[in-house]
Amino acid sequence: MDRLRFSTKSAGQTQAFAERLAELLTPGDVLLLEGDLGAGKTTFTQGLAKGLGVSRNVNSPTFTIIKEYKGRLPLYHMDVYRVSDAEEDLGFDEYFYGNGVCVVEWAHLIEQQLPEHYLKVMISHKGNDEREIRLEPTGSRYVRISEELLR
Repeated sequence: MDRLRFSTKSAGQTQAFAERLAELLTPGDVLLLEGDLGAGKTTFTQGLAKGLGVSRNVNSPTFTIIKEYKGRLPLYHMDVYRVSDAEEDLGFDEYFYGNGVCVVEWAHLIEQQLPEHYLKVMISHKGNDEREIRLEPTGSRYVRISEELLR
């Protein structure tokens, strides 16, 4: 599993990694972002958005739950940290199986609503601006994406 780890030394490198990932994504892809507060989840999403051709400023949707951005593919950026009832149907399926790319921060909080296949991206703060990005693919499509990304 070590082959699915990548280290970055700056926010720019984290964004560049995510931008390369964006080039491999297609409609209906789901990315789950996990990491402590300040780990770099939003920084990662900003790079992903750039790779998807999003021109708007991307920031955390903490108080709105879902922000939508237009690009080569629509980007649906979700932060479910404040979802009070994990069982409540908030229409996530429309996004997960829609025509864009979903990025879900704190996805473990809505585990039962997640699709069967996804790419989990674990971001860990390793000191200063250094981050470790660990990919945990679920499903053969995401295994292929991860292997291609880390070549």
